[in-house]
Amino acid sequence: MGAPSPLPARPILVPHAPAASAEKTLLRFTTAGSVDDGKSTLIGRLLHDTNGAYDDQIEAVRKSRINRSSGPVDFSLLTDGLRAEREQGITIDVAYRYFETARRKFIIADTPGHEQYTRNMVTGASTSDAAVILVDARKGLTAQSRRHALVASLLGIRRLVVAVNKMDLLDFDQRVFEELGRSFNNLRGRLGDAEMRDVKIEFIPISALEGDNVAERSPRTPWYGGPSLLEYLETVDTDEAANLRQAAFRMPVQLVIRPNLDFRGFAGTISAGQVHVGQEVVVLPSARRTRVSRIVTFDGDLASAHAPMPVVLELADEIDLSRGGLIAGALDPPEPSAWLKTTLVWMHERPLETGKTYTLRHGPHEVRARVDRVLHRIDFEHMRDESAEALALNDIGSAILETTEPLHFDAYARNRSTGSLILIDPITNHTLAAGMIERAAEDPGTKARAAKRVSFAAARITAADRRRRSGHAGFVVIADPRTALAQALERALFLEGADVLLLAEEVRPIEPLLAAGLVVITGTPAATAEYPRLDVRSLQLPADPALAAQQVIAHMRGLRLLDERGRTEGGF
Repeated sequence: MGAPSPLPARPILVPHAPAASAEKTLLRFTTAGSVDDGKSTLIGRLLHDTNGAYDDQIEAVRKSRINRSSGPVDFSLLTDGLRAEREQGITIDVAYRYFETARRKFIIADTPGHEQYTRNMVTGASTSDAAVILVDARKGLTAQSRRHALVASLLGIRRLVVAVNKMDLLDFDQRVFEELGRSFNNLRGRLGDAEMRDVKIEFIPISALEGDNVAERSPRTPWYGGPSLLEYLETVDTDEAANLRQAAFRMPVQLVIRPNLDFRGFAGTISAGQVHVGQEVVVLPSARRTRVSRIVTFDGDLASAHAPMPVVLELADEIDLSRGGLIAGALDPPEPSAWLKTTLVWMHERPLETGKTYTLRHGPHEVRARVDRVLHRIDFEHMRDESAEALALNDIGSAILETTEPLHFDAYARNRSTGSLILIDPITNHTLAAGMIERAAEDPGTKARAAKRVSFAAARITAADRRRRSGHAGFVVIADPRTALAQALERALFLEGADVLLLAEEVRPIEPLLAAGLVVITGTPAATAEYPRLDVRSLQLPADPALAAQQVIAHMRGLRLLDERGRTEGGF
């Protein structure tokens, strides 16, 4: 055997470094593209040129019996770690790699290019700030290129790099590069504003194998005046951190911490916004308002905290709150709805079934849900919406979901954390779909219930008779049925002689119960406007449930929902 080919020399990168005291920012980015476009080779080249791979790793790759490149090192082997990946020469699973330069730290998600593994690409892109989409200069845009561009934009990535790879095989032909740029811009126009709004795209001609325009600008592209890929990644401003801090405060509760009788804190990661001691917050789903009395961290108490910090919040009042609840800013709480318009990425071999009950996980919160209907799915070959009744593996489409209880959410475009969900098979616990919430959807039964008024046959017992006996007509009380307050209120109203019913789950239609003169306590505000309603979640009430119930009853009498009277004459 002859002597092994020499390794390419590692360049000594001296970028325009910030001051030594400045903290490095972190950029998470993902790579995507069709099979054999060179994603893993590009990442391997980046790791090599930025000294992000150890010498023994490069030496092991050089000695590997597998080398599909024309050079001394197959850089793709630095990221394709699975045996099946090396044998087939494709990326199967998501591989995360870390490196840093003098300016920035990076986390790369190397995602598969094959259509079969679109779900893996979704996993890698869901936490990324930018996406590098590789396009083979010889093949041009493919259906997978279009799919990956759309998936990245749907997942909220607003910084895309189109890296036109293998330009060395076409002698760095400027016309090919510019034609691909025009094709991608045409694609952007066909996707429409809804999918690609505010997306900024950078086109860079590269050779991942030779290193042209990867870490440094190449002399072989004198016609290109833009940055190298690394320069772009070092300087791109995603605005993600600033947007998170400026957004409305949100913190999903992951754990209740109660080490002793004197402390009860709610642990979680702030998903958006800022919070400070003394700030008024609303606790969901109960909608009780309180203030933050302490912000506790491992390093001690803080006066304020911001996204994405993990903290423990102690509240001024004793409030029923557990894992899955949400603490939000009182001035801009999230929207509640049991009907959701979503974009779903179907990730399982078994197709979606409309009407079937799934487990929906929204952050740490879980509810039962069903897919009411599929509106359309995306045809990636022609980049258009087409009608569909179901979604199959790797399909992306729009669907209406109904949940058993209202979710408090933000649109995904506004907040990735409170705007995302996954669907789980309740029997096998397999993840079936990832979803992005667009907005609340209209309950299709609302118009039908409004059009169809409930009527009763003539009876000897009139509504006036019922009111004289119970001291009230039918009305709705909005309160979380799981709370001690709702249960105490039901008992207190019962002892007052009221005809009261606490609904543990949503009941539709609710109008017959109200027409019969019942006081209905429910967590789902689904009543029509013709019946009075009282939302106790907006009241300032004492922590003790019994005292709070009496205060609510006094408020009902003040609103003339209950007559000024004691127990009903005659008892029960």
